[in-house]
Amino acid sequence: MEHKKVAPEVIAEYTVKALRRTVPAAVPGIVFLSGGQSEEEATLNLNAMNKLEVLKPWTLSFSFGRALQQSTLKTWGGKKENVVKAQETFLARSKANSEATLGKYAGGTGTGSASESLYVQSYSY
Repeated sequence: MEHKKVAPEVIAEYTVKALRRTVPAAVPGIVFLSGGQSEEEATLNLNAMNKLEVLKPWTLSFSFGRALQQSTLKTWGGKKENVVKAQETFLARSKANSEATLGKYAGGTGTGSASESLYVQSYSY
């Protein structure tokens, strides 16, 4: 069965609607895990949530999880000669997520391993 991709704007609308109905305004912030999305998908969805022009009494941000680390770890590969490139990759992902927290991410850092799904069947936290 083929699944149709849902646009980040639709995901944002339903996610924020659910949060507004259930999360008290006194909660200072909500951070998101990738939930198996690619790094880029997670960033685009966070950006879309922050672009919504509705009352959001909490900060919507990202966690220091797989969607921030995976492409960095893959780039590094445990090799000393890859450290600088891995640092550049980490900086790019961090900047992308920082911009998404402000609703100002333009997209485009999701090339290579950042666009790979992070889904792992039966993954346990």
